[in-house]
Amino acid sequence: MANTLSFHLCFFVVFILSCQSLIEASNNAAGFSVQLLRHNSRFHKSGEVYNSFYQVPQKSSSSQNGNGATTGVTSNNGDCLMKLTLGTPPVDIYGLVDTGSDLVWTQCKPCSGCYEQNNPMFDPLKSKTYRNIQCNSEQCNSLPGISCSSHNLCAYTYGYGDDSVTKGLLAREKVTFISSSNGEAVVVGDIIFGCGHNNRGTFNENDMGIIGMGGGPLSLVSQLGTHYGSRRFSQCLVPFHTDPDISGTISFGAESEVSGEGVVTTPLVSGEGQTYYLVTLNGISVGNKFVPFDSSQEVSTGNIMIDSGTPATYIPQELYDGLVEELKAQVKHTRTPIEDDPSLGTQLCYRSDENLEGPILTAHFEGADVELKPAQTFIPPKDGVFCFAMAGATDGQYIFGNFAQSNILIGFDLDTKTVSFKPTDCTKQ
Repeated sequence: MANTLSFHLCFFVVFILSCQSLIEASNNAAGFSVQLLRHNSRFHKSGEVYNSFYQVPQKSSSSQNGNGATTGVTSNNGDCLMKLTLGTPPVDIYGLVDTGSDLVWTQCKPCSGCYEQNNPMFDPLKSKTYRNIQCNSEQCNSLPGISCSSHNLCAYTYGYGDDSVTKGLLAREKVTFISSSNGEAVVVGDIIFGCGHNNRGTFNENDMGIIGMGGGPLSLVSQLGTHYGSRRFSQCLVPFHTDPDISGTISFGAESEVSGEGVVTTPLVSGEGQTYYLVTLNGISVGNKFVPFDSSQEVSTGNIMIDSGTPATYIPQELYDGLVEELKAQVKHTRTPIEDDPSLGTQLCYRSDENLEGPILTAHFEGADVELKPAQTFIPPKDGVFCFAMAGATDGQYIFGNFAQSNILIGFDLDTKTVSFKPTDCTKQ
């Protein structure tokens, strides 16, 4: 990816069981759901590692550059991995979910420069439904960084902000999900994906590729939109310190609708086909104390990206400093900040066996005030310590991360250009 926006990542868990019947996606009007799990993670942005958190690889933007369905996500060291199946016979694929990129890809045989992975690698020669994309086709031209192979096939090079790169061929293949609500397998149909034959980056042995969930034409949400009649999805992430056996959900199509009491909506500023989910943040309140996004009161539209793949929230340094000052003032009568533990760096941290009881922060998006309780703004990097899960940034790239997004049902609608928020106990979804 061209810039340093962080990876938006989540692991969609979908199991194919031979005893389960297959249903065409067009017949599954209500959509389906699958588990979404996450574990501990660590702040990481622009090469900086905040030692109070587990490291999260930063992978966000490309360096080149109804019906419904719901699937589940499992996290891998702070990243979210999505499990789907590709091909005939089906092969399980576990990919890092990234709302900051578009390409869906997995490692493929033969692989001359692949990183090591635990699960079997996808072999296109063993699939009856695999089809290469021809060079100069409309699908090939919809992705940056493409070229023609010696056999006139669509070859791609796709990079990320942490210098991770995948190189391979664009292809078409059958994809299948499993509904967690009824346990049935849902064959969505063909999607275009990258068969990566040369891949490098900050991956571990559980990562088999990346599931791009951005707003571009080849992202998973855009491609599923052709099957379900709308380009939209919603997610409900569980808080950072939730029992790993408890899961949230992620949904597509009509199943992803966010409605009912407490829903607030803000405009999606991103242009048509743009990868990032950009919204406008006017400021953040600590209790009743408002701290503006910019002290000049001149707020630019689309000044922050909602990225479920980035754990921390990154905001202007001036806003961050103002929040820390106000948090200290409102908590000083009950707790004292930790100043004698170098391992915590410069983060605002407190010693406690349980999370703070307050104050509540409110993110003031354009037309939408979103309350953030301590479970969304303070996380435990180690036993007996809770730290503020935001950080200041000076590079102009600001991110509303997944710590803050937890316990909120968030709906992204590329057709109506809106993002909706609804307070929700995601551990019970």
